[in-house]
Order: sequence, then C-alpha cells, then structure tokens
Amino acid sequence: MRIILILHRYLGVVVGLMMALWCLSGFVMMYQDYPSLAGADRLKGLEPLRLAPAAARPPLELDDDSQLSGFRVEMMADRPTLQVTQGRRRRAFDLNTGQSIDEVDAPTALRIAAVYARGNGIMGQPTDRGVIERNQWTMGVQGAGPVYRFTYGDPAGTELYVAQGSGLAVQTTTRATRFWSWIGAVPHWLYPTVLRSNGKLWTQVVVYASLIGVFLTVTGIYVGIVRFRKYKSGRWSPYRGWFYWHHIIGLVFGVLTLTWVTSGMFTMNPWGFLDTSAGQVERRQLAGEVTGAQVKTFLAAAPQLTDGSLQQIDGAPLGGALYAMAVKADGSSVRIDAKGAPAPLKEPELIAAMAKMGDAPVIGFSRMAREDAYYYSNYDRKAVLPVYRADLGDKGHSTVYIDAKTGRMAFAVDDVGRQSRWLMTGLHDLDFAWLRARPLWDIVVILLLAGVTGGCITGFWLAIKRIGRDVSELSAAAKRKTAKS
Repeated sequence: MRIILILHRYLGVVVGLMMALWCLSGFVMMYQDYPSLAGADRLKGLEPLRLAPAAARPPLELDDDSQLSGFRVEMMADRPTLQVTQGRRRRAFDLNTGQSIDEVDAPTALRIAAVYARGNGIMGQPTDRGVIERNQWTMGVQGAGPVYRFTYGDPAGTELYVAQGSGLAVQTTTRATRFWSWIGAVPHWLYPTVLRSNGKLWTQVVVYASLIGVFLTVTGIYVGIVRFRKYKSGRWSPYRGWFYWHHIIGLVFGVLTLTWVTSGMFTMNPWGFLDTSAGQVERRQLAGEVTGAQVKTFLAAAPQLTDGSLQQIDGAPLGGALYAMAVKADGSSVRIDAKGAPAPLKEPELIAAMAKMGDAPVIGFSRMAREDAYYYSNYDRKAVLPVYRADLGDKGHSTVYIDAKTGRMAFAVDDVGRQSRWLMTGLHDLDFAWLRARPLWDIVVILLLAGVTGGCITGFWLAIKRIGRDVSELSAAAKRKTAKS
C-alpha cells in the first residue's frame, strides 16, 4: 500500500495537471472544435462557374488514357479549372489555356482570397502575409502543404489559407475560434505546433501520457476502495479536509475518469489494435475509374450547364460510368450524366455497380431513411439521408452506406470499426442515442465532467502539498543527522 500511495502521489504531480487540463479544455471542446473550413463556406467562396464553348478552348494537357478516380470543375478566382484525382495524386488544369497548374502565384491567390471574402460576407480586403510551410492552424489539414496566409482586418479577425499547389482554400480561422482553440482543442489534444509538427513524437507523447493517466486512475480507485470502510470514529474515510473530498470524489467519479482517459488513449489507435480499412477498396470499386477522354467529352457538353447558376461540377462516377453533381451556391445539387442531362440515381443502376465491388457478396440491401447506431450525425460528420445500406459477406462483416442521391459511398464500418465506435466515440463523448438529444446531453456531460475535474484538480493540489511536506521532513531529518555528526 505504501508503494502504491507513493506512486499515486508522484504521478499525481507529473500527470495530474495534464489530466486537469484535459478536463477543463473538455468543457470548451463541447462547444468549440478545432478550426476547419466548412465545405459550404468554401462553395460560397467561389465565383459562379463560367466555361467558354468547347471550340474556343485549347486542347487539355490531359492524356486520354489517364485513369481518374474523381474530377471537379470550378473557378479559381476568375478562371475555370479542372481538378482531377489519379490515385493519391491531384492535378489542376486551367481550362482557358489547357495547361497544367503546378503552382499558384501570389496575385492569383490574392484574387482567390478576395472572391472568398465576397462570397462569405467578410468585411475587409485581403492582405497577403506571405507563404508559410505550416502553422498552428494548418497542421494536419489535408491538401495544405505550403500555403498563402491572408488577413482581412475585419472585426472578426478572419484569416484564410490558400494552398500554393492547388489554389484551394483549405483553412480559415477567426479571432474567436483561435482563442477558444488555445484553451480548448490545443491543450486537449496536446496540439502545440512544436510537438504536433513531429507526428510520431506527438503520437507517442499522447499515448504514453494517457497510459500513465490510466495507471494513476487505477491506483487511485484501488486506494480509495481499500480505505473506504467504517473506522472506530464512525467515519467511512480516514481522511479529513481536502483529502477527504478527494477520496469521496474519486470513489464517485473514479470509474468515469478511467473510461474517459482510456477512451482518449484509444482515439490515438495505440499499437494499431483498432486499425480498419473498411470501405477503402469498396469505395474505389463502386465508383470505378473514368478516363481522361471521358472527362474531355463531358467538358465539351458542360458549357450548356454554366448559365451562372452553378458554382461547381463535382464528379461522381459510378461503376466506371461518368456522372457528376451540378452544385449551386446554396449547396443544392442535381445528378447529371456524361451529356450533362439530369440523371437521378436509380436502384438497379446502383445494384449493378455494387456487383463490381470485389469478391465480398452483398448479403443485405435496403434503403435507409433514418440514422442507425453507426451511421448518424455527430459533431464532425453530417449524416446525409436517405442512403442505401449494404451488408457484405466479407471477413470483417462490413456495412457500407451509399448516398441515394450521388451514388457515392458515404460511410463504411466493419467489426473493428464497430468496436471503435463504442470504445472511442461512445465512451469518450458519451455518444449514445438515448443521451444524444440536447440539452440533456449538455446537462449530463457538464455535471459528470465537473465531478471528474474536481477529482483531478484536488488530486494534483494535494499531491504537491504532500510532496512538499515529504521534502521538508527529509530536509529536517538530514539537518538533524548532520547536527549529531
């Protein structure tokens, strides 16, 4: 018991403060996540799509036999562009010149920032702050790389980041989102630039800090249970003052503390035990690939669609056939075929495409108009309904969800993914269907988090006081020994 107490005491200083910060920042994370650029905002930040007639456009520097898994047509400031995906590689082409866009220059990026501001009602003109490799707000942003940073001098303190390689707006922040992130997401995820810039080191720090937190919590629960008994004084705890309250809080909220710190560690997928590739192969197989020649033929028909009402044409191939979503500024869209004609998705068409999804047979197929336990809306994902749900007969018992409007795979989960859903999202966010309604979830989480926070803060403070007393006693003993000698 003495060894356990000493370990618990000293770990309380080393990790207790970090756990207290995790709890305090958790209150912020309930309402303010890490900054991100919403797809709807990016869409509004584009000029309406304008394409010259095919005869007036030069040949496109795209090989006819190029195998493309996706494509998108939209404006880059004042010029129409084609963005294609070949495996993991993305390329952009200027449709006015037909040439590949390898890097966006500063004047073009400035125009992109100005258009974004107009579309999103930002009251200010963009100021180019130069190209940066990364900073606190672009780390981990997909497709970022070197970015142009723009400020607007508006009341909200808006900043926009435009990727130098693609010309895409990839991130935006405001003074408010930066402030709340500094006291929310950054301490909660241990996300300062100096640490996060080294992905491997960051992962190890978070995992092992969580692991020590698990040990600290387990030892605290053990000591709390062992010491909880009726004493001669009639009390059920040997402690008084703040030690007493730490003992009682630990007994009440100890298990919840353990599940939160453990599930937090699981979000890092330590040692790969929650690795899953559900849907990755099936997504590619469902869409199939279209060729450069198919895209060129489609672009020849596309000008008839660009009457000023569209912001974007987003490729949505299905089974190797070319389809696309014609998207307006308000986010509404229509599925069109290779000739630009409306082509609503039909169930037989989808079933035929699913027959090409590898060797796993489809053992269940249905149209789903309501969320289920795995496909649902949460803080970082909007569940688009209706969807088609297909259960596959593979080793992982995969289930894929396919958007009934676009034909794209919206989500996929297998046995490992189902475990992750409960071990990570369920336990860490208390994300259960019966509790998800607000403000019920807010009330329950705030009360429980307040209890856990109290346990962490009192434990950290008492550990410091006790260690200070230990040091004083050791110092006094050393002085007495010196005096005797």
